[in-house]
Amino acid sequence: MFEKQIKIPEPEELVAQIPLPDSLKSVKKERDKLVADVISGKSDKLLILVGPCSAHEQKPVLDYVERLGKLNEKVKDRLVLVPRIYTNKPRTKGVGYKGMFSQPDPSKSEDILKGIHAIRELNIKAIEVSGLSAADEMLYPANIHYVEDLLSYIAVGARSCENQLHRLVSSGIDVSVGIKNPMSGSTLVLLNSVYAAQSGQVFKLNGWQVKTDGNPLAHAILRGAVDSYGRDIPNFHYETVMQVAEGYAKSDLANPAIIIDANHSNSGKKFKQQIRICEEVMQNRIYDKDFKNIVKGFMIESFIAEGNQPEDKVYGKSITDPCLGWEDTEKLIYDIAEKV
Repeated sequence: MFEKQIKIPEPEELVAQIPLPDSLKSVKKERDKLVADVISGKSDKLLILVGPCSAHEQKPVLDYVERLGKLNEKVKDRLVLVPRIYTNKPRTKGVGYKGMFSQPDPSKSEDILKGIHAIRELNIKAIEVSGLSAADEMLYPANIHYVEDLLSYIAVGARSCENQLHRLVSSGIDVSVGIKNPMSGSTLVLLNSVYAAQSGQVFKLNGWQVKTDGNPLAHAILRGAVDSYGRDIPNFHYETVMQVAEGYAKSDLANPAIIIDANHSNSGKKFKQQIRICEEVMQNRIYDKDFKNIVKGFMIESFIAEGNQPEDKVYGKSITDPCLGWEDTEKLIYDIAEKV
C-alpha cells in the first residue's frame, strides 16, 4: 500500500520557482562545453570530478566549492575541475541517509519537496561563489529534470547502469553522462549501456511518450568491481583500460572516453589510495599514447576534512564514504596538472 504524503510539483513548475539566473546561464553553457570538449577529444585537458561522497549540508559544500573555484583558476590551462555536488545517495540495503534530495536535513525524516528546493538553491549558489557548475548522480531518472538545467555532468551509478530507464533517459540528456561499470565489473554490460545512451530512443517518461536523438557524450567510468565474496577488484590498471578501449573500437561508439573513479572498489574505499591510483594512471598516460587518448580524467572523493563520521559533528567531513581532505586534494590536483 502506498500512503500519499506530499504532492510534488512537475519539474517545470519548480524550475520556474527557483530559476538559474540569466547572469549564470552563460557560465553554465561555457562549462558544459569545456566538459564536452574533453570527452569528445577536442580538448587535451583532463576532467577532474571532485568533491564529497554526498553533499549533506550547504555551508561546508559552498566552502569547498569556493576553494575549488580558486584552485581551478590556477590549473585551468590543463584541467577542467567539476565539483561533485551529489544529492542522492544509493543505499545497498535500501535504508540510511539517502541524500539531500530526500533529506535536506540528515537528522530528520524525508521531505522531498524541501529537498528539491534545497539542491536547486545549493547548485545556484555554488556557481555564484566559484564559477563552476557541478556533477551529480542520476539515481532516479524521473527526477533528473528538477536539476538538469544546473549540471554540467551527470553520472549513472554501478547499481543503475543495467537499468533500462537510466539508459534511455541518458540518451536525452544534453550534457556529458558518465556510466559506471556494473558491480560485476562486466565491460560488455558497460559498453552496451553506453551504446544505448548514445542511440536515439522512444519511451515513456513522466506520463509522456518521448523521443530522443541519443547522447554522443555518454561514456564509461571504471569504478572497480566486487566479486561474489564481496571482495573489491580494481579495474583502473593498464590492461583493463586497454580492454575497454578495444571494446569501444569494436562497438563503433562515438567519442571513446574513460573516466577513472579513484575511490569505491578501485581503492577498496581506502580514501588515501586515491592518490596512488591517480599517480599510476598518469604514469600510464605518459607511457602509452593510446591509453592517454582514451583516459579523459578522474573521479575523486574529497571534502574539507579527511575521512568520514557517523553523524554530522565535524565541519566539512563526510557522513557517508570516507574522502580525501582538502590539503591532500589540492596537492593531488597540482600533481595531476603537472603530468598532463
